[in-house]
Order: sequence, then structure tokens, then C-alpha cells
Amino acid sequence: MEIAIRSSISRLPNAHTSLPVEVRVPARLRTTNWEHTEALQHSTRNDGASRIKCVDSSDFAAKTMEVEMDNGSADGGGSGGDGRFSSGGGGGGGDDSEESDYEEEEFGPVMRFEEVMRETEKRGTSLPSDMIEAAKTIGLRSLVLSRYLDLQGSAWPLGFLMRHFGMLRNRMLADPSFLFKVGTEVVIDSCCATFAEVQKRGKDFWAEFELYAADLLVGVVVDIALVGMLAPYTRFGKPSTSSGLFGQINRACGALPSSVFEAERPGCKFSAKQRIVTYFYKGIMYGSVGFGCGLIGQGIANLIMTAKRNIKKSEEDIPVPPLLKSAALWGVFLAVSSNTRYQIINGLESLVEASPLAKQVPPVAMAFTVGVRFANNIYGGMQFIDWAKWSGVQ
Repeated sequence: MEIAIRSSISRLPNAHTSLPVEVRVPARLRTTNWEHTEALQHSTRNDGASRIKCVDSSDFAAKTMEVEMDNGSADGGGSGGDGRFSSGGGGGGGDDSEESDYEEEEFGPVMRFEEVMRETEKRGTSLPSDMIEAAKTIGLRSLVLSRYLDLQGSAWPLGFLMRHFGMLRNRMLADPSFLFKVGTEVVIDSCCATFAEVQKRGKDFWAEFELYAADLLVGVVVDIALVGMLAPYTRFGKPSTSSGLFGQINRACGALPSSVFEAERPGCKFSAKQRIVTYFYKGIMYGSVGFGCGLIGQGIANLIMTAKRNIKKSEEDIPVPPLLKSAALWGVFLAVSSNTRYQIINGLESLVEASPLAKQVPPVAMAFTVGVRFANNIYGGMQFIDWAKWSGVQ
């Protein structure tokens, strides 16, 4: 979407022909109330680009734009009067305009602070401090604001969590189906883990029930971490300004995508290098979570097994698994196998959710999520048991 501003001056100095001066302003650069524009002043440069100064009668500062147009040069290298808009000398106006139009169509226009507060007060609520700061500095996309206002007004406990827990709020704003994916993962993984344990352990299932219980307990915690750490989230606030090593690492990590295949959004553009680094970065995070959960889960299982043996010993009792070795197995499994599988799943879900069919019929994306996570959990559960047996842990 563009706003056209046509000057009453029909002839530019040094031009070979009379040309109307028209500036098309992309939606993302509409920082001035153009309806109150009173005067247009222009000047030309030697390179054939005309500089047009729009003087606003409101309190806004005067805005200066450049329009590149053909002055009829003999080399024929002009643009033929089809000008490109740039701000502050930037290039690529055509592509930027198309990208801006797409972003506005997909995420809505950027709302200024006054508009944000007016809409918020209309709903009888308030915004968190980081969202208010973002509205003051760069504005908020209308889609983000409307999602937050809708979600914070939801029934308890969702409304309460949205207002007081930023990590959940930011993920729900970027992906409204986040909680559905978490719930799907937990339910499917619990059912599939039970099925896989019964199939793999066979007649030893009840004798090894403590191991199954430990795996299930750790699995629930891990499921939440697996989905949460790869979920896209809306970024509010400014990057760290610390000049130390920790500040540099923090800024670099904050600029990475949530997952290798995270879709780009306004303000979130990622390079191929960043996506590659993300795979290893998330592998380290997954490995740390796996090791910690393995320590807790296997520690609980070992306590149960030891207590049972103190009460009643049996010839069918299996040796108590080594704690640190079991925790290390969880860490390596999550860092390598789970990290790879869930990165792929996130990419596939993003493709389906962005398809025209899923946008018209949302249950299509939900059904795909259930199906792909069901297949992944069956494979992952059986693979973990194989890894555990190969390593001698179980």
C-alpha cells in the first residue's frame, strides 16, 4: 500500500521535459500525517536525482525524500521517469516496498503509541512495560496488539499467565497454537513412550517399571522444553548494550532464530550462517536440559529401586543404573537425535501453516501437527531404548 503525494510544481530544473513530481511512500515509512502536508520543496542534484522536502504543518519534523528519475541523459541509463523511493539515501526501494506491503498485509500496519494506548483503554486493560516501551519507540503491529488483548482477556489460567509470564506471552503472540503443540507433544509422548516401553521390554516391563516411570517423568519435562526452546517468539525491548564479552555473546544469541527453519517476520531477519549456528546452539541447550532432567529423573528412579530392594529383594531385580552415565545418555540423545528431529518438525509445521489451505482451514495445520509429532514420538521412544541398551545403561 502506498500514499501518492503530487507536487503542484510540474517542471524540475535542468530537466529536458516537464514531469509531474509524484512521491509514492511505502506504508512502513508513513511516520508523518501526510494529510496535513502544506508545502513541497524540491531541488535537484547533479546525478539526476530530485530531492523533495515535505513540510508538515503538524508538530512532526520535516521529512526529506529522494526520487530518482530520468532527466533525459544521452546515455539512456535513466529510469524513464519511473522513480524509486528511498529514505536517507537507502537503495532497493522497489523490493522494500513489496516487502513492506506483504508485511502489512500479513501482520497489519504499525500502530503508533497514541493509537496503541487508545485501543488498550477501549478494552479496559493495560500493557506490560516492555510492550509500552516498544509502542513508544517503533510502534506495535496491529496483529500483535489484537492478539495480546484477546489472549489476556481469556479465562483463567490463560489470561493470568499472559499478563504475568513474558516467556509464554511472547510465544503465544508469535504462534497462537503454541499451547496446542505443547499439549499435543506431552499427551502423544506419554502414550507413545508407554507403548514403546511395553514393546521393547516385553515380559520384563513390570520388573523394570521404575525405569519406565523415570523415563515418563523426565519425558514430560523434556517435552515442554523441546517445544518451548524451538518455538518462535515476539521480541520486545532493545538488545543488550554491554560492551563486555558477556554482552557480545548475549547479543549474538539474541539475534539467532528460535529454530533453524523459523519463518522471518517484521524485525526478525536471519542469515544462513545464523541458522547453521542455531542448530549447534540449540544442541547445547538441549544437551544441558537432557543432562539435568536425567539427573533428576534417574535419581528418583534409583531411590525407588533402592527402597524396594531394602523392603523386599527378588531374583528378578535388575541392577540400579549408574546415575551420571544415565544423565549423560539423556544429554547426548537430546543434543543429537531430538535436536535434529524437532528442527525438521518445526520446519515442516511452518510450511504447512503458511500454505493457503491451512490459512483457509486451520484444522489442517492442527491435524498435521498431531500426525507428524505422533510418528516422531514413536520413532524417538524406540530409538532411546536402543541407545540405552547399546550404552549399557538399561
